[in-house]
Formats: sequence, structure tokens, C-alpha cells
Amino acid sequence: MRNSSLFLRSGLTVAAASALSFLVAAGPAEAQSGISVSTTGTTVSVTTRACTNVNGSWGTASLLNSRQANFSQGRQVSLSGTSALQSAAWSNVSAGTYTVIVICSDGTTAGTQSVIVSPSVRPTISATATATASPSRGVMGGVGGGSQDYGTLTLVGGGVLVGTAVAGTAWYLRRRTSKPYRL
Repeated sequence: MRNSSLFLRSGLTVAAASALSFLVAAGPAEAQSGISVSTTGTTVSVTTRACTNVNGSWGTASLLNSRQANFSQGRQVSLSGTSALQSAAWSNVSAGTYTVIVICSDGTTAGTQSVIVSPSVRPTISATATATASPSRGVMGGVGGGSQDYGTLTLVGGGVLVGTAVAGTAWYLRRRTSKPYRL
């Protein structure tokens, strides 16, 4: 009787921890952006997998500077690509902080992301000195160094592993403390 009660409590603990990990893992997955933005010199490019082709169009991407407030005010470029990956690019972008917004042709927003374009430095030809580029505004906060957008399945799998580990630890500690102390 005691063993079945212990297994029942352990099972409920594991179920509760797993459910909690699902909730924790599902939250950030919905908040992540469905786009990836990069810069190379004065070119800004965006890629996404979120859009579908509607009447021959994938959607539109817009590049907004700090003085622009909505999608229609930015430099707009049509997305091109395939069902696996869509992309757009802007060239000759001056230094500054920009926001990239992608709206799919079905009207849904694929994502919004900020990007910093550093001023281009033209090296001077000299035998004694060379020019080096340095960041103009430091590190872009909020990105956390992440360069890959993980899907919901990956996050849920990780949450299940964490939940199982927490439940196993709780079970072990409870079992260990229920035994009388022996010398």
C-alpha cells in the first residue's frame, strides 16, 4: 500500500512538473520573431520562412529609420524566394539604427527586428597606419547573442527534459529524507 501511494505521488509530481515545463517552453516560442536580419557593409537583408505565396506574391519587407513610425513610411521591398525561404535586401543604407518589418501577402506579420548599421570605414593606404573599424553604439541589447530561431518542438522537448530532471530530483530527495538516519 505504501509503495503504490509513493508511486502515485511521484507520478503526480512528474505530471505537474512536465505540464509546468510545457507552459514555460510554449511562452517564449510565440514571442520570438519569425525573421532573421543581417548586415554586410551598407546592405541590410532579411530572411523568413513564415510567408506563403498568394497570387504570385510572398509579401513585403519595410526598412524604417528612427524617425519613421509605421510600415508604409519605410523603404519597401517585395519578398522573393521559394516556399522554403523568402528574402529581401536594401543596399546603400546609411549608418544608424533601423527596424525591419515583414508583412506576408496574406496580411500576417512575419516579424519585426531592430538592426544597427555601422558606418563604413574606408582604409587609408599608408605605410605606417591602418584604419580599423569599431562599433558605433556597442552591443545591441535584447538579442542575447542568439543567431538561430528555435521552433516550438525544440523548446517543448527541452522543457520536458528539464521537467523530468526536476521531478526526478524531487523524488530522490523526498525518498532520501523519508528514511531514518543511520550511523
